[in-house]
Amino acid sequence: MSDLDRPAILTEGIAGNLTKKIAGESRQEIQPAQMPGLPSPSVGDDDIGTESQDIDELLKELGKRPLTVKNSSSGVISGIIVSVDNEGFFVDIGRKSEAFLSKEDAIGDSTEAKLAIGEEVMVSIAGRSSDGYLKLSRVIAERPTDWTQFENAFTKGIAIAGTVNEVVKGGLAVDVGIRAFLPKSKSGAREAADLEKLIGQEIKCRITQLDVENENIILDRRVLLEEEQTTKRLALVASLKPGMTASGTIRDIRKFGAFIDLGGVDALLHVSDVSWKAIEDLSSVLTVGDSLDVKILKIEQDGKRISVGLKQLTPDPWTEIDGKIEIGEQIKGTVKKLTDFGAFVELEPGVEGLIHVSEMSWSRRARHPRDFLSLGDVVEVTVLEIKSDDHRISLGLKQALGDPWADAAKRFAPGTAVEGIVQNLATFGAFIEIEEGIEGLLHISDMVEDQHVNHPSEVVTVGQKVQVVVAGIDTQKRRLKLDMKAVKHHTDKAAFIADHKLGDIVTGRVAKLSSKRVVVELGDSIQAICFVEHDTDQTPPTVEKLSTENVSSLGAMLQSAWKGETSSENRENRRTEKVALGQIRSFKITKLNLAERTVELELM
Repeated sequence: MSDLDRPAILTEGIAGNLTKKIAGESRQEIQPAQMPGLPSPSVGDDDIGTESQDIDELLKELGKRPLTVKNSSSGVISGIIVSVDNEGFFVDIGRKSEAFLSKEDAIGDSTEAKLAIGEEVMVSIAGRSSDGYLKLSRVIAERPTDWTQFENAFTKGIAIAGTVNEVVKGGLAVDVGIRAFLPKSKSGAREAADLEKLIGQEIKCRITQLDVENENIILDRRVLLEEEQTTKRLALVASLKPGMTASGTIRDIRKFGAFIDLGGVDALLHVSDVSWKAIEDLSSVLTVGDSLDVKILKIEQDGKRISVGLKQLTPDPWTEIDGKIEIGEQIKGTVKKLTDFGAFVELEPGVEGLIHVSEMSWSRRARHPRDFLSLGDVVEVTVLEIKSDDHRISLGLKQALGDPWADAAKRFAPGTAVEGIVQNLATFGAFIEIEEGIEGLLHISDMVEDQHVNHPSEVVTVGQKVQVVVAGIDTQKRRLKLDMKAVKHHTDKAAFIADHKLGDIVTGRVAKLSSKRVVVELGDSIQAICFVEHDTDQTPPTVEKLSTENVSSLGAMLQSAWKGETSSENRENRRTEKVALGQIRSFKITKLNLAERTVELELM
């Protein structure tokens, strides 16, 4: 621990020192402590006395020893301010010469004093100016005139006044009647240049260490500055009330807000309270040192946290949106900010809405807002929800673009062949995106014909482009059922249509029956529709044994049956025969549609 930081003590006390000397530790004559600038007093035997001399009388004599002030003109004088100019104050101190107190000296160690003509002020004479005026310095505290007053100030913590003489190693030399030391750390100055500025100023300090015997005095100015600041802060905080307007100066700017000096008290102006509009760079609208009026929003922790607002001094634009913006309305706005969860769009000056990322696309794929929008984009959005009290508007981008499911039933009717991208795999199947916002499920059982599949990854992979056929559609639940096995049938049917023309006679087997509608199988994966005029025979069929024992497919069966019906007589006989399930009959093609993969027939 350094001498400066060591708790202040009176070195063993004056009594301790004298007692040791009188008790015989030192048989030399004791010379009274000499004060700087004083002649050494003549001390004889009568002054010191013998060992039996009373110690209290010695202490009393030492305590009464006068402390001579170096400059007698530095005494405290009462004066009256008689006039004021831009440089300072002319003061009547009862002398023939005019006396002048500069503004700098009038301010002294504290904030600017409010001095007016006719006001009494305590000053001391600091010298004479080149113009012949007496230079005054404002007295901000008493100066001790003897050691008793120093000890009293030290014991009771009373502030004393002093004049800064010079910068010395580790701090400042201060004249408080004798030369005293003010450590740099206790000076209140942050930089070396600030120490230089204190030279010649009268300051107020507190004694932290007093050694009368060695005439050492160590001072502390910072503690008084902090006390003054605390007192001033408490008074200022007590005068502030939420809702009132206060003037301040921008002291510092950070990313999250600006610190405003309200005259000794710092308040936080959060970036969200600067303007009704979103601000990305606070330094673009605020400048350190600028003065501004703010509204007190909150005072917390006994004034240690004060929140202020700038935008609250202007009308709230959210109070004016009623009737301007309606739910369900499509409106244009400008993208002002992009986040991971969405985009903020300015609809009116100071009024922004949020497009959540889930409202940007009909697709279920997780994507970032940057995939759809950029800063500055002008977009058309749909208003989904308005909460003006909370300053919130929910917007939708995908709604303004149109719902792809609106006409999905027409575009993706069962039997339609489509192409899509595998987006995700599950144990039960694969999810395939047909187009933006249209996704279907390809069940594992519909992937491969006549083959067991343990997991969809055995057949398809994520990102793979696949051909499928729509097996079913549910527009209410936004679901498509897809079939990969049917692709081969779909392809075979396209080939059949390409190889035939209207009027061709073909042979087919009756696969399904209704009252007037017959589903006919023309091949292993080709079906056609035939409309009949008379009722059908829905009696379960009897299996006829064909003449060729090696027929192993429907195609071979039809070919064999066709050979048995080649004569016109046979065909005529069958024309009047009632259509029954399982029959093999001849039909004439009446309609071929390659796009829809449909074939219609007429009974022969």
